[in-house]
Amino acid sequence: MTAISVRGLGKGFTLHLQGGLRLAVLAGVSLDVAAGECVALAGPSGAGKTTLLRALYGTYRADAGAILVRHAGRMVDLAAADARTILAVRARTLGYVSQFLRVVPRVPALAIVAEAAGTDAGAEARARALLLRLAIPAALHRLAPATFSGGEQQRVNLARGFAGAHPILLLDEPTSALDAANRATVVAMVREAKAAGRAIVGIFHDETVRDAVADRVHEMRPLREAA
Repeated sequence: MTAISVRGLGKGFTLHLQGGLRLAVLAGVSLDVAAGECVALAGPSGAGKTTLLRALYGTYRADAGAILVRHAGRMVDLAAADARTILAVRARTLGYVSQFLRVVPRVPALAIVAEAAGTDAGAEARARALLLRLAIPAALHRLAPATFSGGEQQRVNLARGFAGAHPILLLDEPTSALDAANRATVVAMVREAKAAGRAIVGIFHDETVRDAVADRVHEMRPLREAA
């Protein structure tokens, strides 16, 4: 079953500090991702990998094309959706793990993950188990992640992203600040998510991680090279 279907996606940016110069980043991008599949975005810097991932999440609005996401039993076009619809899709369907943790200051790590884990009585227990699995010791659970190392913050971010059990998960370099043991944990978590039927699109600069989790690689090139 198709979870994401991108057709003819285009996206550019206006550089206001350079006289309004228009910079095209994506043009005519098409991509399908099935439930239970992990597709890795690959290509050199400037190819538009992060732009595509953010467009899939609705952070960047598309200039052209369609971004169809299976939500609540039907395909919703995020490229044409209003803000309320995008927020609803994020809440139920789309999870996103960025490279950097962005949270409200002074909120404990456990609360950040538990909020994503749900509102039922077991949410905190699931959050705690994820943090422990990602090598965040119990002594840190009640502390705000602003005091953590970069690798610890990334692991809190991963715990939050996986806690939501969204049927579609977007991963932006999820292992960039992790050691070998924690990279192996993330590989196992991605494989478990696929086995559970979750569709995953990710950027993995670590080729060993990419080869371990990706079913397919979607190659991208900068437009100036593809022309």
